[in-house]
Amino acid sequence: MPSSLEQLKRLSTVVADTGDLDAIRRFVPQDATTNPSLILKGVQSGQYDALLDEIVAAVREHNGTREEAVDEACDRLVVAMGGLILNHVPGRVSTEVNARLSFDKDASIAKARRLVALYEEAGINRERILIKLASTWEGIRAAEVLEREGIECNLTLVFSFAQARACAEAGAFLISPFVGRILDWFRKANPGTDYAPDEEPGVLQVREIYRYFRRHGYATVVMGASFRNSGEIRALAGCDRLTISPALLEELAGAGNRMERVLSDSGERAERPAPISEAEFRWQLNEDAMATEKLAEGIRGFEADQRKLEALLRERLVGSAA
Repeated sequence: MPSSLEQLKRLSTVVADTGDLDAIRRFVPQDATTNPSLILKGVQSGQYDALLDEIVAAVREHNGTREEAVDEACDRLVVAMGGLILNHVPGRVSTEVNARLSFDKDASIAKARRLVALYEEAGINRERILIKLASTWEGIRAAEVLEREGIECNLTLVFSFAQARACAEAGAFLISPFVGRILDWFRKANPGTDYAPDEEPGVLQVREIYRYFRRHGYATVVMGASFRNSGEIRALAGCDRLTISPALLEELAGAGNRMERVLSDSGERAERPAPISEAEFRWQLNEDAMATEKLAEGIRGFEADQRKLEALLRERLVGSAA
């Protein structure tokens, strides 16, 4: 019998949640996703030292301030890493806009355009890129503009139905509901409670979103993310896409038990409701303590790792100038 991973690939598009090139080569995913935390981990691994040296040399004579040079080096780094990843996947790579821009629509749009321009300068077509934006109201509105320009987006840090609905209504190409982080919150809020994979709040939310999107005819792709165990993945088999860490890809590749389809389009259709308003979005998010807390925590976490990455690049720029 094929491995559980091979069976899963027949049911859902498998995406590698890593910047580790060795893992990507080994598990042969369709796409790959990155974020500031994964980029930092990749840089700290030493895999990209030659690339870092090349980028530092390229921006050494930057005409602006040191901080502008650091920002340029960061942009070039994430694009260069994305380009290397694309050498090993047939599909797309997701590249994230700085988390600190999560509440600034115009700055997010400008940064997304800059990243796409760098990819295109490197000979990589925008059809192979997804721009990741946090699913704040401002991030969703930025995605709405970018999608009209042919820049397709991955709306990340989705923790609530209100976020998912707003993303679909804005025409986002893809959303990433964070299954495991939702579980983390409920475990902390309800110590001692044991959640079977089929009953996990994050799994149930992804199923609800998937069925809502299909029932109302939204083309937005649902990609389950942030898995804590392989049971969650099995409970979402058939979801459009699933982005999976190397550790869980390894586990699935070594397992031989049967992978059953859980999600599929029932064919049922219903009229779409009027688009959610900004006031409704903010109120529904406010009423969901888990989503409010995890969205803020996620943005802070990505920003913290972005600052660590910038510090590393700043140190290299200073050293190269000495």
